This record gives sequence, structure tokens and C-alpha cells, in this order.
Amino acid sequence: MVIAITLAGACLLGLGFVAQQHAAYREPLEEILHPRLLLRLIRMPLWLGGIGLMFCGQILGAIALGQADVSVVTPLLATNLLFALTAAHVIYKEQFGRLLQLGAVLVSGGVALFLIAGQPHGGDHPSPTSPQWLAAVPAIILAAGLVAFGMRRSLKIKAMSLAAAAGVLYGFQDVLTRSSLLTLEDGLNVFATWQLYMVPCVAVVGLLLNQSAFDAAPLQISLPATTAAEPISGIVLGVAISSERLRVDPVGLAGVVAGLIAMVAGIAILGRSPFLAKPPEGSLQRPDGGDRRGGDVP
Repeated sequence: MVIAITLAGACLLGLGFVAQQHAAYREPLEEILHPRLLLRLIRMPLWLGGIGLMFCGQILGAIALGQADVSVVTPLLATNLLFALTAAHVIYKEQFGRLLQLGAVLVSGGVALFLIAGQPHGGDHPSPTSPQWLAAVPAIILAAGLVAFGMRRSLKIKAMSLAAAAGVLYGFQDVLTRSSLLTLEDGLNVFATWQLYMVPCVAVVGLLLNQSAFDAAPLQISLPATTAAEPISGIVLGVAISSERLRVDPVGLAGVVAGLIAMVAGIAILGRSPFLAKPPEGSLQRPDGGDRRGGDVP
């Protein structure tokens, strides 16, 4: 049931990402990382529809996180790229090639191998004052570093860096969500914990980073970085903060590493799909008929 709920959530996330990018890619590049970008997008029905799909996907993900460890749920959520690619395939009415089929097999096979070999289990939620939460500090610093690095680079590198930073924060958001849900299940006052209020803060910052990445480049460049970074961030933080455990014997560890490598490789292959590289019709044109990004098209 957890797998079915998580995959349904991944489907909605993938469809939502496609709709969001189609809207965000029309925005001026000057809006990248500016809160004004979200204020502009919120007036677009297509973007709102994408946000609605993503929100529903996150709700399903939260339900799954209430029943299973972050190390189980986040790799399954990484399959959202498969659903995004399928949606783009339907939109552009083109056939899948063998390379894309290989990417799909690597993603799904990598997730399955990780879950079977690693056998994630034993997760708990630390108290709000536990020093285990300090493990999130390096993740936040990494996300900030990716943003700082990307802002001085080309649009392509900028999009990948911002998207990766969003993925790191989404992994932290997953840990916060599970902790809040477990606190609620224990009958404790979840409204007295800082984790509950941190969830929307992290979500909004992640959303701004993601939309800025969508504004900078097509899904082919922006989405794979988020899709790969979120499960890795979630797994690491789940182990460090929530005391989730994986098999560490030679066979189990080899399977975990091989599964993650296969998953990331599959995401990279799927990200090269020409379906995800196609911008919406007319998205590069300003109202005055000019090119919105000059000569710096990725």
C-alpha cells in the first residue's frame, strides 16, 4: 500500500513539474530567485494547476511518510521523472527510443535494488531539542553553496545548481514531515514543535529554487538534478537524523550503492530526452517579439 501511494504521489509530482515548467519558462530571466517570480506565476492557471498536482502528490507522499521511513519513500518519489517524461511524450506524440527505455529500466531497477538490498528500517523521530537535528546544517549549507555557485555560471549550470539545491531541501522537508507526523501519532502536541513550522518554510524556499531552475532552462536540464538530489538527501538525513538503518554487510552495502548509482544514471539518461528539452511554443518570445534570453540559450 505504501508503494502504491508513493508511486501515485510521484505521478502527480511529475505531471505537476511539467505544467510548472511550461509556465515558468516564459518568465523573464531577471525574475530568477526573486520572490516576484512566484507572484507572477500565481496568476497563471497552468502554473496553479501544476502546483495543485504537486501539492496532491506531496500529500500522498506525506501519507506514505507516515507509514514508512524516508529511506523507503524518497527513492520511490524519484520515479516522478518517469511520469514527467511520459506526460511530455504524450504532449509531443513521439516514440520512446531504446536509450530512454534503458533509462527507465535503470531508474525503476535501481530503486527496487536499493529497497531490496538496503532493507531500510527502524526509523524514529528525535525530540525537537535533539542534537541529531544538527545533521541538517551541512545540507542547508550545501544548498546555499549550490545556489551561490550557480548564480555565477551559465544558464545551464545555474539551472542544474538551483534544481539540485531544491532537491537537497526537499529531502530535508521529507524528514521534517515524517517527524511531524510521528509526533502527531504519538499523541503529542505537534503545534509546540519547531519542525511543523519549518516544513512550509523549507517548502517555499525549495519551490522558489525549483521555479527559478524551470525559468532558466527546460526540464531536460532542470528536473533531473532535483530528482536525483532529493532521494540522496532524504536517505542521508533519514539515517543521520531519524536513526533509520540500512544493511551494512558487504552484500547489502554493495546492493545499496549499485542501486543508487543505477537510479542516478537512469535519471541522467532520461534527462537527455528530447521530449523534456522542448520549450512551450512561443516561450522564448517576449511580448515585443524579441528573444527573452538573447544568445544564452542552453
